Amino acid sequence: MFNEIRMDRRNFLKTGTLAGMACLCDWHSAFARGTHDALAGKPWQGWKPGQLQIHFIYTGVGESAFYIMPDGTTMLLDCGDHNAIGRGKLAVPVLPSPDRHSGEWITRYVQRVNPNGNQVDYMMLSHYHNDHGGCQKFYAAKDVRDGEDYFLSGFSQAAETLTFDKAFDRCWPTMDDPIPLFDKSADCVGQMTRFYNYMQRHRDLKIEKFRVGETNQIALLRKPAKYRNFSIRNLCGNGRIAAPDGQIIDLYAEKKKENPTVLNENGMSLGFILTYGNFRFYTAGDFSDTIKLSDGRKIVIEDALAEVCGPVNVAKVNHHGHYSMPEKLVSALRAQVYVSCVWDQLHNVSPVMERLASRDLYPGNRIICPGIMPAERRAEDAGKAWLSDVSNASFEGGHVVLCVEKGGKRYSVSYLTAADESMTVRSVMRFKA
Repeated sequence: MFNEIRMDRRNFLKTGTLAGMACLCDWHSAFARGTHDALAGKPWQGWKPGQLQIHFIYTGVGESAFYIMPDGTTMLLDCGDHNAIGRGKLAVPVLPSPDRHSGEWITRYVQRVNPNGNQVDYMMLSHYHNDHGGCQKFYAAKDVRDGEDYFLSGFSQAAETLTFDKAFDRCWPTMDDPIPLFDKSADCVGQMTRFYNYMQRHRDLKIEKFRVGETNQIALLRKPAKYRNFSIRNLCGNGRIAAPDGQIIDLYAEKKKENPTVLNENGMSLGFILTYGNFRFYTAGDFSDTIKLSDGRKIVIEDALAEVCGPVNVAKVNHHGHYSMPEKLVSALRAQVYVSCVWDQLHNVSPVMERLASRDLYPGNRIICPGIMPAERRAEDAGKAWLSDVSNASFEGGHVVLCVEKGGKRYSVSYLTAADESMTVRSVMRFKA
């Protein structure tokens, strides 16, 4: 039995300290099991001033993350909802139950952890896909507002209870960056357009276009002077990436010369690097695509991203681990912890997991934390070496919570039960940044 595991970034290859043990034990094996921390089995203790918390909210139907920054500034990044249950045998458990749509489950979760009640400072849609923003085909309720159909799904459902002050969007209001968007009957574009229009007219929502390369657009609002070692650098959006020297690289520049009528929405995803003291975190939506040019050349956009992101402590896996995260990007990130948001059996496919776990790409132990690694996948991938790097707490599914302590020198990754709303802590893993 042990109380905690800590890993020093500078001593990444060394065995971690296992406090409270009477004998030595391989910390990597302990990680896979999840620690017997003093918090395990108890309700989540909430947020304290100075902490950075990122709650990866598990619903089984989409992606959503709630950020509580050190001064209490908050942001809901994505609020997906779509008919994942319709995937049949490819579906993963919908938790706590399919009785409510994800927008309501996410809202109820935010209410339990938000230090500001129903008030959320920022919301951000990473890109226009249903599993990130909701849709106008799969919805909890339908209404008529301002003379047009209005669907409660994803963000629009959450906004029935939560109050958002400002939204960051990749191409609002012109909807033509890098090329004009078009909508399908069930797509996210029409859904979010109706939502934005309604929120501007009736809820005073301010909407800003996400500015790639900026370091102060997503800013602390309450006590910024107290946490000067906290910042968010806008890394990518609309197929552009920002180099550390300020240069903006347009990955689709050559493709746009061919006048395409559609581009992969995943490659338009918004992403950023968050820094808090020694700690660094990476997230980039579903940023994955291969750009095929008419002359036969191919551009893997995640390879280009690898050249500008730099190493981090924790990384959210691109595109749910579905044929993403090439070797070059994994080698650049060198993360100690990978978090993957899951709503399908086809997520975290074996080739991706092999790359995340590969010691040939970079040395040292690491832990992979999917929202769920269901029994069907474990049976299919039985015997794969990378399974030893997957947190056993993911076998039941759960909310993954990253908590960086004041100053950014220490952090933990916890699993909270998603089977009910008790917020019970199931496992805790602790690190040094």
